[in-house]
Amino acid sequence: MASNEWINGYLEAILDADESSRRSRTTSLMNGKLKFDEDGKKVEKLFSPTTYFVQEVVNSFDESDLHRTWLKVIATRNTRERSNRLENMCWRIWHLTRKKKQIAWDDAQRLAKRRLERAQGRDDAADDLSELSEGEKEKGDATNAESLRDRFPLINSDTQIWKADDNSSRLYIVLISIHGLVRGENMELGRDSDTGGQVVKYVVELARALANTKGVHRVDLVTRQITSPEVDFSYAEPIEMLCCPSDGGTSSGAYIIRLPCGPRDKYISKESLWPHIPEFVDGALGHIVNMARALGEEDGGKPMWPHVIHGHYADAGEVAAHLSGALNVPMVLTGHSLGRNKFEQLLKQGRLSREDINSTYRIMRRIEAEEFGLDAADMVVTSTRQEIEEQWGLYDGFDVRLERKLRVRKRRGVSCLGRYMPRMVVIPPGMDFSYVKVQDSLEGESDLKSLIGIDRTQSKKQIPPMWSEIMRFLTNPHKPMILALSRPDPKKNVTTLLKAFGESRPLRELANLTLILGNRDGIDEVSSSNSAVLTTVIKLIDKYDLYGQVAYPKHHKQSEVPEIYRLAAKTKGVFINPALVEPFGLTLIEAAAYGLPVVATKNGGPVDILKALNNGLLVDPHDQKAIADALLKLVAEKNLWFDCRKNGLKNIHRFSWPEHCRNYLTHVEHHRNRRPTTTHLEIKPTLEEPMSDSLRDVEDLSLKFSIDGDFKLKGDIDVAIKQKELIEVLTKMTSDNGNHSTCYCPGRRQRLFVIATDCYNSNGDCCTKTLAAIINNVMEVAALDSGRGSGRVGFLLLTGLSLQEIMDALRCCQVDLESFDAVVCNSGSQVFYPWMHLVADVDYEAHVEYRWPGENVRLMISRLARMESGAEDDIFENVGGSSSRCYSYNVKLGAKTQRVDYLRQKTRMRGFRCNLVYTLAGSRLNVIPLFASRTQALRYLSMRWGIDLSKMVVFVGERGDTDYEDLLGGLHKTVILRDTVEHGCEKLLRSEDSYRREDVIPIDNPNIAFLEGGSEAQDILMAIEAHRIK
Repeated sequence: MASNEWINGYLEAILDADESSRRSRTTSLMNGKLKFDEDGKKVEKLFSPTTYFVQEVVNSFDESDLHRTWLKVIATRNTRERSNRLENMCWRIWHLTRKKKQIAWDDAQRLAKRRLERAQGRDDAADDLSELSEGEKEKGDATNAESLRDRFPLINSDTQIWKADDNSSRLYIVLISIHGLVRGENMELGRDSDTGGQVVKYVVELARALANTKGVHRVDLVTRQITSPEVDFSYAEPIEMLCCPSDGGTSSGAYIIRLPCGPRDKYISKESLWPHIPEFVDGALGHIVNMARALGEEDGGKPMWPHVIHGHYADAGEVAAHLSGALNVPMVLTGHSLGRNKFEQLLKQGRLSREDINSTYRIMRRIEAEEFGLDAADMVVTSTRQEIEEQWGLYDGFDVRLERKLRVRKRRGVSCLGRYMPRMVVIPPGMDFSYVKVQDSLEGESDLKSLIGIDRTQSKKQIPPMWSEIMRFLTNPHKPMILALSRPDPKKNVTTLLKAFGESRPLRELANLTLILGNRDGIDEVSSSNSAVLTTVIKLIDKYDLYGQVAYPKHHKQSEVPEIYRLAAKTKGVFINPALVEPFGLTLIEAAAYGLPVVATKNGGPVDILKALNNGLLVDPHDQKAIADALLKLVAEKNLWFDCRKNGLKNIHRFSWPEHCRNYLTHVEHHRNRRPTTTHLEIKPTLEEPMSDSLRDVEDLSLKFSIDGDFKLKGDIDVAIKQKELIEVLTKMTSDNGNHSTCYCPGRRQRLFVIATDCYNSNGDCCTKTLAAIINNVMEVAALDSGRGSGRVGFLLLTGLSLQEIMDALRCCQVDLESFDAVVCNSGSQVFYPWMHLVADVDYEAHVEYRWPGENVRLMISRLARMESGAEDDIFENVGGSSSRCYSYNVKLGAKTQRVDYLRQKTRMRGFRCNLVYTLAGSRLNVIPLFASRTQALRYLSMRWGIDLSKMVVFVGERGDTDYEDLLGGLHKTVILRDTVEHGCEKLLRSEDSYRREDVIPIDNPNIAFLEGGSEAQDILMAIEAHRIK
């Protein structure tokens, strides 16, 4: 019944807190003292005692205890208002506890089902890959054993170490980090949850360090431009130089590039940035293309494409994946913190339902971005081995055992049967040790008497203010200092450390304890969880009578942290990180840099850090005695203390930025198994006058470029003969240089009208009448806008149909196929040029084929797409509509098939990376390469033809294929023609518990215009002009 006494106490505390808060609000209202912010909104107090005690009851006690308490309340009820409120509150909390239990049960069932599905996918992949040969088994076992022996593998023995002398080419590297406030100086770390050191500080320092590495010419850190008055004006600057090496050129160095994305005058959180990702992708693509060409002009004329594109966090990972696909350059991903891990932790807490978590954190949208990042990444950088096994291992797109098996097969030259797993590498974050003074590393025997003794007023040395702030708590500041530095978060486990210190008499007699727990003015002004930790700290100090032995200052500056480490080192103290789980442990490295031995949790990153530094002891964070014994051992045994100090200072270089960059570039070079195919985009002078629609329409001989061919003027030749010979030479040059970019260029276009209306009836047949009306109206718009010059507007057709099917449809529409500059078929897997006799763009096919599983995925799709209760012929391959880059499947009329998100999950679990699109009103499923899509085709043609994406107008209906949402975002303008598409595929896209459309498309997108389906050409023209498309 002891637990019931606790419950009774908590319930009474809730009533007292509630009554107190009501009286406070009433008094403030009467006195007119309620506080309001600048917008007139009431300023709420962050800490709520009621919330704290309710959470304690719900999370700490069983429902049976609550039920007994409720029965007791009923038995002792009276007419007093407090008694009635207590009974009602007890009932409500009891039901809240039961609800939490149900949520936990449902989530446990869901997790068990997902584990079973992952195991099934892994088993399917293992069956297809068949048994390893004996040699492969031996090598696989050796690899596994090596991993267990050395948990900090940085560079494999067969990997060539990066050396700048070996790389004659100058490297251009692009880093992506979208959210938060990013700038080079005076970083506002901790201002909000988006501006933390793990992302913002890390990427800024990484950019500087890479730019200072020999062989690297330029590093661009691309982030979001913020012009909001809520933040400093520096975040609105489009370019900020981080560093410029003295031996570099005018464009060398590291730069922050800020691009507009989302609301121009508002600083929004990372959870609200998801709908604006396509806009950022298009803006970043334009910057990279322009920069590559500019750098190429300095280096001989050829574009200098990025050596690698590196995305940081989930949102930037999705951006990097799209850019990698568009530019066909390698991609690196760093997750920093992962959505699935956070999702599972929130579910275990039981305070929020799955729906509440999703709506608050947009967690499902974030997880899908991380999965897509895994699909596209050549390499994933992690800080620790634990991050690989316990965090990335939760994802559909990564399995440790399957990755190891595929790696062994690839090493032996055995086919992986179209399967792919990204390679995980452990590269700990770099650190800047320039602020560590030489004497700090050598003053092992320094005494503090001259500084803090009786005669300190006579000392010539001045005590740092932070030292005075700490020492005022301590009766004997000469004693070794045990230092803990963290947020007052329950996960940091500071209270267990304090209990261990308080209950160990030898440790109390030998050492002092200093707790640096963030900054605060008052305990009540911090969050409820932090307030609970700080309150417990004060109570424990009082319980064990630790006054004069424990320091817990309220404030410290970031610049004073080095002084805190120095004080601990001068007292021959120890640093401790007792967190329940520590993803990495940056403070352990900082402490080692100042010669401090460490005691750290055995859960997470510290295992790898201490393996590398060999400067301390690992402990179970739940074992108070083990913590006290480890601290006492390091403080009392001076030889061990000096050995740990020496080892830490000796090995700390492994965590320096130069070492980090060397490891980083070595791994990048090792994993660059593809090279840019876009080098055919040559730098050419802008034509003073536009070329006409195609080469066959050449009428003017005074072309503004030279022709390097066999054409020579011979005497006085007739103009018609000159024209004929010129066309023959150009035709010969085109056939001789089939891979040259000009063979795909229809002319100098200034705008493109893109028709992407998915007009199908319920049977999946093309509505030719509607399609014809749309095409004719769009082309008439171009004719009405003739003031801009003939031939300045091009036309594209994007469809899920095959080439033959769209040709038949256009024939029924009585539309000439050659009116289009390009036709994108099979949901973006193929690009054809009607003005070149329907030649397929082989460069585009090579561009998107990366990781295309080909025949290996062909037979599996129909089995995965079929419902469990479905018939064998519900879905079958459409051989006539398939091609080398698209496997097409017909769905029987009335049959039900699995959604795209389900199919994507199942293919990822089996190691296949592909894109799946339902088209023809859901009667067909197209399976295409991962980087193939109608949107990516637009980006590809934008680079090919030199047309800015903002100069494209995409015409769509109110619904369409399952890739419809992708066509609505980005820099291009979109005209939605109402009532033109009757049947779409939106129900086949994703399940109800996934993310929503507003997480993909901005609600108020200024680039989208709505028109009635029967609108005339003049109405369309007015809508286009309203969007300022010049």
